[in-house]
Amino acid sequence: MFYYLNGMLAHREANVCVIDCGGVGYKLTVSLTTSEALATKLEKTVKLYTHLAVREDGMELFGFATLEEREAFNLLIGVSGVGPKAATNILSVMTPDKLALAICTEDVKAISKAPNVGTKTAARIVLELKDKISKDVMTATPTASGTHSAAAPVMNGALSEAAEALTVLGYDKNSVLSALKGIDTSLDAGSMIKAALQKLAR
Repeated sequence: MFYYLNGMLAHREANVCVIDCGGVGYKLTVSLTTSEALATKLEKTVKLYTHLAVREDGMELFGFATLEEREAFNLLIGVSGVGPKAATNILSVMTPDKLALAICTEDVKAISKAPNVGTKTAARIVLELKDKISKDVMTATPTASGTHSAAAPVMNGALSEAAEALTVLGYDKNSVLSALKGIDTSLDAGSMIKAALQKLAR
Protein backbone atom coordinates (compact mmCIF):
# COMPACT_ATOMS: atom_id res chain seq x y z
CA MET A 1 0.00 0.00 0.00
CA PHE A 2 2.76 2.43 1.01
CA TYR A 3 6.15 2.10 -0.72
CA TYR A 4 7.80 4.85 1.31
CA LEU A 5 6.99 7.94 3.35
CA ASN A 6 8.81 11.22 2.83
CA GLY A 7 8.26 13.95 5.39
CA MET A 8 9.45 15.63 8.59
CA LEU A 9 10.58 13.42 11.45
CA ALA A 10 8.30 14.70 14.21
CA HIS A 11 9.09 12.14 16.92
CA ARG A 12 11.63 9.38 17.56
CA GLU A 13 11.98 6.69 20.20
CA ALA A 14 14.00 3.46 20.35
CA ASN A 15 11.59 1.47 18.18
CA VAL A 16 9.08 4.10 17.07
CA CYS A 17 9.16 7.18 14.90
CA VAL A 18 6.51 9.56 13.60
CA ILE A 19 6.76 11.18 10.18
CA ASP A 20 4.66 14.24 9.40
CA CYS A 21 3.49 14.03 5.79
CA GLY A 22 1.34 16.99 4.80
CA GLY A 23 0.07 17.51 8.32
CA VAL A 24 -0.67 13.83 8.99
CA GLY A 25 1.55 12.02 11.48
CA TYR A 26 2.36 8.43 10.51
CA LYS A 27 3.57 6.21 13.35
CA LEU A 28 6.09 3.59 12.26
CA THR A 29 7.68 0.73 14.15
CA VAL A 30 11.39 0.67 13.36
CA SER A 31 14.45 -1.38 14.23
CA LEU A 32 17.16 0.06 16.45
CA THR A 33 19.33 0.22 13.34
CA THR A 34 16.89 2.55 11.58
CA SER A 35 16.23 4.49 14.77
CA GLU A 36 19.93 5.17 15.20
CA ALA A 37 20.16 6.29 11.58
CA LEU A 38 17.51 8.92 12.41
CA ALA A 39 19.24 10.13 15.59
CA THR A 40 20.24 13.50 14.11
CA LYS A 41 17.21 13.93 11.82
CA LEU A 42 14.56 15.24 14.26
CA GLU A 43 12.44 17.94 12.59
CA LYS A 44 14.24 17.30 9.31
CA THR A 45 12.91 15.68 6.15
CA VAL A 46 13.50 11.95 6.04
CA LYS A 47 12.51 9.07 3.77
CA LEU A 48 11.58 5.66 5.13
CA TYR A 49 10.62 2.60 3.11
CA THR A 50 7.60 0.86 4.56
CA HIS A 51 5.76 -2.40 5.11
CA LEU A 52 2.14 -2.51 6.24
CA ALA A 53 1.37 -5.53 8.43
CA VAL A 54 -2.32 -6.39 8.55
CA ARG A 55 -3.63 -8.57 11.38
CA GLU A 56 -7.06 -9.52 12.64
CA ASP A 57 -6.75 -7.04 15.52
CA GLY A 58 -5.37 -4.13 13.51
CA MET A 59 -2.65 -2.78 11.24
CA GLU A 60 0.93 -1.74 11.95
CA LEU A 61 3.28 0.24 9.73
CA PHE A 62 6.97 -0.66 9.78
CA GLY A 63 9.70 1.69 8.55
CA PHE A 64 13.20 1.09 7.17
CA ALA A 65 16.07 3.47 6.50
CA THR A 66 17.24 1.42 3.51
CA LEU A 67 15.78 -0.86 0.87
CA GLU A 68 18.25 -3.55 1.96
CA GLU A 69 16.74 -3.57 5.44
CA ARG A 70 13.21 -3.82 4.08
CA GLU A 71 14.21 -6.70 1.79
CA ALA A 72 15.78 -8.48 4.76
CA PHE A 73 12.58 -7.88 6.76
CA ASN A 74 10.39 -9.31 3.97
CA LEU A 75 12.69 -12.30 3.77
CA LEU A 76 12.44 -12.95 7.51
CA ILE A 77 8.67 -12.70 7.77
CA GLY A 78 8.42 -15.27 5.00
CA VAL A 79 9.86 -17.84 7.40
CA SER A 80 7.23 -19.87 9.25
CA GLY A 81 6.87 -18.69 12.83
CA VAL A 82 8.65 -15.38 12.28
CA GLY A 83 6.40 -12.34 12.55
CA PRO A 84 7.09 -8.64 11.96
CA LYS A 85 8.11 -8.01 15.59
CA ALA A 86 10.64 -10.86 15.57
CA ALA A 87 12.03 -9.69 12.23
CA THR A 88 12.40 -6.17 13.64
CA ASN A 89 14.18 -7.54 16.71
CA ILE A 90 16.64 -9.42 14.52
CA LEU A 91 17.34 -6.34 12.40
CA SER A 92 17.88 -4.38 15.61
CA VAL A 93 20.90 -6.48 16.51
CA MET A 94 22.33 -7.11 13.05
CA THR A 95 22.45 -5.26 9.76
CA PRO A 96 21.19 -6.88 6.53
CA ASP A 97 24.83 -7.56 5.60
CA LYS A 98 25.51 -9.40 8.85
CA LEU A 99 22.23 -11.28 8.56
CA ALA A 100 23.19 -12.53 5.09
CA LEU A 101 26.54 -13.66 6.42
CA ALA A 102 24.95 -15.40 9.42
CA ILE A 103 22.48 -17.25 7.21
CA CYS A 104 25.08 -18.46 4.73
CA THR A 105 27.53 -19.48 7.46
CA GLU A 106 24.72 -21.10 9.50
CA ASP A 107 25.51 -18.91 12.49
CA VAL A 108 22.39 -19.72 14.53
CA LYS A 109 23.93 -18.26 17.68
CA ALA A 110 24.29 -14.79 16.16
CA ILE A 111 20.65 -14.68 15.05
CA SER A 112 19.34 -16.02 18.36
CA LYS A 113 20.90 -13.04 20.17
CA ALA A 114 17.88 -11.00 19.07
CA PRO A 115 15.25 -10.49 21.82
CA ASN A 116 12.52 -13.15 21.87
CA VAL A 117 14.20 -15.16 19.10
CA GLY A 118 15.11 -18.61 20.35
CA THR A 119 17.62 -21.08 19.00
CA LYS A 120 14.92 -23.14 17.26
CA THR A 121 13.55 -20.09 15.46
CA ALA A 122 17.05 -18.98 14.47
CA ALA A 123 17.79 -22.47 13.13
CA ARG A 124 14.56 -22.39 11.11
CA ILE A 125 15.55 -19.04 9.64
CA VAL A 126 18.90 -20.42 8.54
CA LEU A 127 17.33 -23.58 7.13
CA GLU A 128 14.55 -21.89 5.17
CA LEU A 129 16.46 -18.86 3.92
CA LYS A 130 19.64 -20.64 2.97
CA ASP A 131 17.55 -22.99 0.84
CA LYS A 132 15.77 -20.05 -0.77
CA ILE A 133 19.04 -18.24 -1.41
CA SER A 134 20.66 -21.20 -3.18
CA LYS A 135 17.58 -22.30 -5.14
CA ASP A 136 18.02 -19.97 -8.14
CA VAL A 137 21.44 -20.10 -9.74
CA MET A 138 22.64 -16.67 -10.76
CA THR A 139 24.43 -16.48 -14.11
CA ALA A 140 26.81 -13.84 -15.35
CA THR A 141 25.32 -10.78 -17.06
CA PRO A 142 25.00 -11.35 -20.83
CA THR A 143 26.41 -8.80 -23.23
CA ALA A 144 24.51 -7.22 -26.11
CA SER A 145 25.66 -10.04 -28.38
CA GLY A 146 24.08 -12.60 -26.07
CA THR A 147 27.40 -13.99 -24.83
CA HIS A 148 28.69 -13.63 -21.30
CA SER A 149 31.25 -10.99 -20.50
CA ALA A 150 34.68 -12.37 -19.73
CA ALA A 151 34.96 -9.81 -16.92
CA ALA A 152 31.97 -11.24 -15.08
CA PRO A 153 32.54 -14.18 -12.73
CA VAL A 154 31.06 -17.51 -13.72
CA MET A 155 28.48 -18.42 -11.08
CA ASN A 156 28.55 -21.97 -9.77
CA GLY A 157 28.61 -23.72 -6.39
CA ALA A 158 29.65 -21.50 -3.49
CA LEU A 159 30.02 -18.47 -5.79
CA SER A 160 26.41 -18.80 -6.91
CA GLU A 161 25.28 -19.15 -3.30
CA ALA A 162 27.20 -16.01 -2.34
CA ALA A 163 25.72 -14.07 -5.26
CA GLU A 164 22.19 -15.15 -4.36
CA ALA A 165 22.67 -14.14 -0.73
CA LEU A 166 23.70 -10.65 -1.78
CA THR A 167 20.92 -10.16 -4.32
CA VAL A 168 18.24 -11.43 -1.94
CA LEU A 169 19.37 -8.77 0.53
CA GLY A 170 18.67 -6.07 -2.04
CA TYR A 171 21.96 -5.43 -3.84
CA ASP A 172 21.53 -5.01 -7.57
CA LYS A 173 22.97 -7.63 -9.91
CA ASN A 174 25.68 -5.43 -11.42
CA SER A 175 26.99 -4.40 -7.98
CA VAL A 176 27.07 -8.04 -6.89
CA LEU A 177 28.95 -9.12 -10.00
CA SER A 178 31.45 -6.31 -9.52
CA ALA A 179 31.97 -7.16 -5.85
CA LEU A 180 32.50 -10.86 -6.55
CA LYS A 181 34.92 -10.22 -9.41
CA GLY A 182 38.44 -11.26 -8.44
CA ILE A 183 37.44 -13.06 -5.24
CA ASP A 184 39.17 -16.40 -4.68
CA THR A 185 36.64 -19.00 -5.90
CA SER A 186 38.19 -21.69 -3.69
CA LEU A 187 36.70 -19.95 -0.64
CA ASP A 188 33.46 -21.12 0.92
CA ALA A 189 30.28 -19.08 0.40
CA GLY A 190 30.50 -17.36 3.78
CA SER A 191 34.04 -16.12 3.14
CA MET A 192 33.08 -14.91 -0.34
CA ILE A 193 30.12 -12.99 1.06
CA LYS A 194 32.29 -11.38 3.72
CA ALA A 195 34.86 -10.29 1.12
CA ALA A 196 32.14 -8.99 -1.22
CA LEU A 197 30.41 -7.05 1.55
CA GLN A 198 33.69 -5.32 2.37
CA LYS A 199 33.85 -4.11 -1.25
CA LEU A 200 30.19 -3.05 -1.27
CA ALA A 201 30.67 -1.06 1.93
CA ARG A 202 33.38 1.14 0.40
